[in-house]
Amino acid sequence: MVKAVIGDENQLKLAEDRLSRSAIPSQIGLVIGKLSSKLDRGFVYDLVPTPPNDAGEPPCSVIDGGGESNKNKKKSSSKAKSQSESSYLLIDKDWVSEHARQVSRMLLGGMNVVGIYIWVNESLFKSSTITLCQTVIGVSEAASSMMDGWNERLLIHISYSPLRWTCRNCSLASNITSSSLHPCDFKMGKVLGSLQTFRCTYNFDVRFPIPREDGLNIKRFSDVIRDEIMVHTKELTGAKALIDGKLVAEDDASLSDDFHEVEFLLPFLQDKYLEACSHKEVLGVLLFRGSVCSLAYVNSKEPVSQALIDIKEDIIRSLQSRLEFICDEADRNLESISDGGPETNQSTSSEKPVPHFDLQVQRKQCNLSFPRRVFVPWLEGTYICDYIQSTESLEVLKDHCVELMSVEFPTDTSEILEPESEAFTIMTSTAKTFWSVATDYSSAGKPNSSVSTKRKSGIENSTFSAADVRIVILILVSSIIIGLAMFFIGSP
Repeated sequence: MVKAVIGDENQLKLAEDRLSRSAIPSQIGLVIGKLSSKLDRGFVYDLVPTPPNDAGEPPCSVIDGGGESNKNKKKSSSKAKSQSESSYLLIDKDWVSEHARQVSRMLLGGMNVVGIYIWVNESLFKSSTITLCQTVIGVSEAASSMMDGWNERLLIHISYSPLRWTCRNCSLASNITSSSLHPCDFKMGKVLGSLQTFRCTYNFDVRFPIPREDGLNIKRFSDVIRDEIMVHTKELTGAKALIDGKLVAEDDASLSDDFHEVEFLLPFLQDKYLEACSHKEVLGVLLFRGSVCSLAYVNSKEPVSQALIDIKEDIIRSLQSRLEFICDEADRNLESISDGGPETNQSTSSEKPVPHFDLQVQRKQCNLSFPRRVFVPWLEGTYICDYIQSTESLEVLKDHCVELMSVEFPTDTSEILEPESEAFTIMTSTAKTFWSVATDYSSAGKPNSSVSTKRKSGIENSTFSAADVRIVILILVSSIIIGLAMFFIGSP
């Protein structure tokens, strides 16, 4: 359990001033920070307000006893007390969770959605603890961390009249009771300025068999990619690392410099992909290659092991976020087709987006490009990320940054980093045999980077064809016959 939480003083004071000047009775948003198991404390980097939903309604509002929103209430001193006693807090929990899901895609290693904050008076807070705990649990599920063992999240209450900050741990247990919230020490200090940056350029080039599935378990293109990412997660979790060119142990102490380069050393596959499909018919193969530029931010007091965990999680989260982007886009395309009338449906009934391809019946090669990752300046030298397709420009990032993160988009686009020059390449082929694709390393260029994670199956291609073997045997037999003939001729 987190016993103490430290918030970045500069950012929280800015949030406090913004809320005080707004004169609104309630606001809800996300807490961006980190829960450090190594230090047994939490860090808060910033508070990000949840924007209005698609209908333009606020995600949080105070409703009086008659069911009327606070913005429409008539101000009357004679009824102020009775209205306060009968009012309640209305939260659009699904919308707050969706906001958390989208924001988590934009955060880098060592940065997570660790809870929610609420700006409301003390009496409404006390009467809304169950609703707030339900919101915290929904946010946790939407922005879950793969390598996070914490069973709690933060609930920060900013009360006015008088102005006061309080922080509580919210248990993620399914049964929510009055004891789900536990107070913890909260103070402000220097947080963002004490972060160290770890960078890794992670290249991968893997081939994944597509087995035939019996029954109704039909695998789509996106499902196979998702399975491959999960397999890759297990491999990356156990990978050794070089930091600044030196092999490090997970129990090493923290490092002193502010910036470090990381390289991962993956173990050999030991034919695990082949073993997984040894008892199944292989329909084809999925070729998954690309390069992930990863950043992670770690407190200067945290050990090296935490930095490696954070950057591994950032790599996997980036792969999953890109897959979610293309699946969301495919779903939107299908919705637009279904809403286009019967003529549109007939003309496009046989055309499915690539992520929805049924690989059981697909009999042609198909390709899919993942979006590229770009880095946008955030707070005190840190970055957040977003993703763009090859046909998109940087202007598409502006709405995301302003709406989701409440951050000003830089006017100078040179401040935006684009380390990934090429998009991922994903190819499936069921027209060729598995081995013809699995051993075809010359069909595409290899990733160019200082970090190489090319994995070999241990099976080298033979350079002799069947005709070559027959020629060699013929030459060997001829040599034996000639040798025997010369032996008998030369003997007395």
